[in-house]
Amino acid sequence: MNKKVRKLFVSLLALLLTMGFFTEPVSALADSPYKTYTVDGYGSVIETQTAYLPYGTLNKFGDETLKAPTDFTILDDGTMYILDSGNKRIIVTDIEGNLHGIIGEGTLVNPKGMYVTEDRTCYVADRDARMVWVFDKDGNLIQSYDRPTEAMYGETQDYLPVKIVANKSGTIYVICESNTNGIVQLSPVDNGTFLGYFGTNATDPSIWRIIWRSILPDSARAKMLGNIPATPDNMAIDEKGIIYTVTRGEGQGTLKRLNIAGSNMIELENGAYDDVPAAVTTGNHDNVYVVSQQGYIYEYTNEGELLFVFGGSDDGMQRIGLSTKAEAIQTDHNDRIYVLDSDKKQVIIYTPTEFTNHLHEALYLFSKGRYTESKEPLNEVLRMNNLFDYANMAMGKTLFKEENYESSIEYARLSKDKETYSDSFWEIRNVWLKQNLATVFILCIVAFVLAKVIGALDKRKHILDPFRALWDKIRSKKIIKQMGYIFFFMKHPIDGCYGIRKEGRVSVLSANLLLVIGMIEYIINKYFCGFLFKMVREGEYDILSDIGFIVLVLVLVVSCNYLMCTINDGEGRFKQIYCSLIYSFGPYLILQPILFVLSHVVTINEEFFVSFGNLAMLVWVGVLIFISIKEINNYSVKETIVIIGLTIFTILIVCLLAFIIYVLSSQVIDFVESIFREVVYKIGN
Repeated sequence: MNKKVRKLFVSLLALLLTMGFFTEPVSALADSPYKTYTVDGYGSVIETQTAYLPYGTLNKFGDETLKAPTDFTILDDGTMYILDSGNKRIIVTDIEGNLHGIIGEGTLVNPKGMYVTEDRTCYVADRDARMVWVFDKDGNLIQSYDRPTEAMYGETQDYLPVKIVANKSGTIYVICESNTNGIVQLSPVDNGTFLGYFGTNATDPSIWRIIWRSILPDSARAKMLGNIPATPDNMAIDEKGIIYTVTRGEGQGTLKRLNIAGSNMIELENGAYDDVPAAVTTGNHDNVYVVSQQGYIYEYTNEGELLFVFGGSDDGMQRIGLSTKAEAIQTDHNDRIYVLDSDKKQVIIYTPTEFTNHLHEALYLFSKGRYTESKEPLNEVLRMNNLFDYANMAMGKTLFKEENYESSIEYARLSKDKETYSDSFWEIRNVWLKQNLATVFILCIVAFVLAKVIGALDKRKHILDPFRALWDKIRSKKIIKQMGYIFFFMKHPIDGCYGIRKEGRVSVLSANLLLVIGMIEYIINKYFCGFLFKMVREGEYDILSDIGFIVLVLVLVVSCNYLMCTINDGEGRFKQIYCSLIYSFGPYLILQPILFVLSHVVTINEEFFVSFGNLAMLVWVGVLIFISIKEINNYSVKETIVIIGLTIFTILIVCLLAFIIYVLSSQVIDFVESIFREVVYKIGN
């Protein structure tokens, strides 16, 4: 009996452990039905810790429910105003869902936007009424603003208010549907005097569009869509009176932070935005939130650096935290996020995690210049995720302010913050120069004197003759002479081409050795150049692909050029074209090591020297290639230009054919595999 009880106990314990093992992940998944992402220093989207968890939803307020809500506001005391557009009213509630009152019934026609001040003055943008309504804290209508009558508003411009905010002085900002002139500014005095347009989106026509429009006839040009600025979709205002707008289809201009002159003060990172933004709001730590129509929530610093992306679109499973059609976004003093979903007719609430709370504290302290105080929360963030780039960047800047340049430069490298790296490196270099400049100067004098002494002794005693003999012996080697011909080719390319073509001054072996040297220089520069110029990720190496790419391009260029030259009476042979092309890269082989060293010792303000050196080097190489094609094939300048154009065209055709063959072969392989699987399945049955 005891044995049976013991077996039963063990079985129950195993069952409980198994249930516990499987329950925890399911619970965690239910808590967060989405992943959280951020952008690293290379501009890539990567997954990170969960920043916000779904906290709950509000879909009933007393006995009232929503119908097609479009906007809402949360005050500091937790009072919530929801624009219940489908029912043509405003619901006043709290964050627990207790109904406090209803405003606007019988007045509102088709309201789309709303803004409530801290003294509970409520502004409503009513599209179909073509009116801005103003209600006091008791819900009484106290003012209305219809279409401006001033001439500068536009005589034929319609007045369809859809979004609205107001600053502390009472100036009203209204987004009007289809008004591409910008945000309408209304004064609170004299029944809403029109003050002008604000924050107009800029147009940025491409050069091709300009050229195309210039060559089209008037009739065709008239049918083209005009290059007019987009109308903002939504906006918000912070406690300082700064306006934030979001506009769909504006790329990196999707989010704007507008100063008093209407100029944008924020710049989004490349790719760190949503093409279909729905709303924007500000947080408590100089941060900004944007929600897309699909329910993705973006959190930025006030400088446009992306912190988090989370949320998403509901697939019909009604999971908390996912939206169907987001309309508005707000935050409260506890950093909780509220998203209004018009399709679900509810408000979704998100609460920050411990990781986000530490980051917000650091963000706030850092933005206020309290750098030393920000180190503690930053350390907590890095303890939880030491690869979170913003925390590394902020820590690097903090250490720079504390004049700890050695540590600052390490954090700057981790976060790919080139500005802080450059500033810290400049300080380190400046200290080194102060400490060692006298020593360097003395060493230079000693080297100069030593060179003079050795030169004098050499004239009398010929002490350097053994070294000259060794050098002459090395230079006399055929392969060394052929490789050294590159210096003559760089200075005298026309004579150099004659030497390649008529005198056999070079060989395929010497060209191949120079090619290997060039590959080595390219790989070293790509992966080990100065931090300010590095274009690849730290620690990632793909050397075989680099070598394969160089060889493939070289073979393709030489083959296509030889083919075109042969067809067009060129006199150059394949070997001569190949060797002259390799020797045309002499400036790269000579100058690249110098630029490599220079890339390690310059700052951002001095990077011009490296950039200009690279440009001069490429121009020099291009000139040598042009001359080599001309001289090797005995072409005129015009014929050379034509041959280069035909070579480029041939390369494109070859690439296109290779792509078509690749696609067709992939389809054939997939077809064969499907037949094989079908045969195996039939045999098995």
